Amino acid sequence: ILDLSRVLSGPFATMILSALGAEVIKIDRPGSGDLARGNGPFIDGESSYFMSINRGKKCLTIDLQTERGRQVFLKLVKKADVVVENFVPGTMKRLGLDYDVIKEHNPAIIYAAISGFGQTGPRAQAPALDIVIQAMGGMMSITGEPGGPPVKPGASLGDITAGLFTTAGILAALFERGKSGRGQMLDISMLDCQMAVLENAFARYFATGTVPQRIGNRHAVFTPFQTFETKDGYIAIAMVGGVRNQWPLFCSAIGHLEMMDDERYQTGELRTQHYAELEPVLNRELKTKTTGEWLKELSELDIPCGPINNIAQVASEPQTLARGMITEVSHKKLGKVKVVNSPIKLSRTPAQVERAAPALGQDSRALLAELLEMSQGEIDDLSKSGVI
Repeated sequence: ILDLSRVLSGPFATMILSALGAEVIKIDRPGSGDLARGNGPFIDGESSYFMSINRGKKCLTIDLQTERGRQVFLKLVKKADVVVENFVPGTMKRLGLDYDVIKEHNPAIIYAAISGFGQTGPRAQAPALDIVIQAMGGMMSITGEPGGPPVKPGASLGDITAGLFTTAGILAALFERGKSGRGQMLDISMLDCQMAVLENAFARYFATGTVPQRIGNRHAVFTPFQTFETKDGYIAIAMVGGVRNQWPLFCSAIGHLEMMDDERYQTGELRTQHYAELEPVLNRELKTKTTGEWLKELSELDIPCGPINNIAQVASEPQTLARGMITEVSHKKLGKVKVVNSPIKLSRTPAQVERAAPALGQDSRALLAELLEMSQGEIDDLSKSGVI
């Protein structure tokens, strides 16, 4: 994979593919590289942001604004399976390296292009970052407390979801190529991806004509399905319709047997319709015990629940550790560095994080010699001229 992408959406996709066994060659600009290399916090001068999403990759610097740089890149294209970029549409065409050019050099190439709004449509040329896409895509309109301002979720869902869909698209294109022998272009719009992950909100809107609103930590259909304050913190409780005996058991746990047979509360939908009457009771009773006490009691009744962990608590959670979700990679400068492992657990070919994120251009000479069979003299000449 030749990875021309920067910052988050594209690098996130290629990070996943790297852990699954792909050889990812990050193509960086000489002297500066990916903008993410300048994002803090830093560990002894190294960007933790960059390291977190570029582990497992190699790095080759090429100045694609030079003719010699473009020729080197096109020679690499002939050896590659996939090209990934997340520039504003039209950038690669101006460089003379768009899909139409690249497929002439390698008809089997899978060319994945990620952008804010896709390659077509009236906003195709507009730049967009994560918060813009979350705003325009509807995510922020349904995130936050009732009557409060729109809120951005704590993760960069505009970029991350685009990266996930890019990964799926690349794998599908590679699978199809195994049958047809032909490559193709993958056009991923971050805005499209936000709509895709908001499928339930759109389904409710299309079914009722009512625009979904902010409802805090509640679920739009099921009740109780939210966070509650306890005596010493918070707890998440999730009950869905169709699970027999959950509601009576929950009523027993909170000491309100009279609600078991109350006509208003027999289904999740009915409880949601009568939330105004139910909420004060639930809030009051759940504050009478600690989070730990409720977790023990509700878990014994098989009622889905969990604590509100902070990041440090997640990192030390026994389930997290048992699944090997925190791992270490060896960094040339920093030694052992902790990173989040791949969540893809394959039985025969497990995903693995084998390398730390690369230093700028650290693999340039080795890759040019190996893939293009360049002599050290040729590589020296490219280096002196600033092409690599």
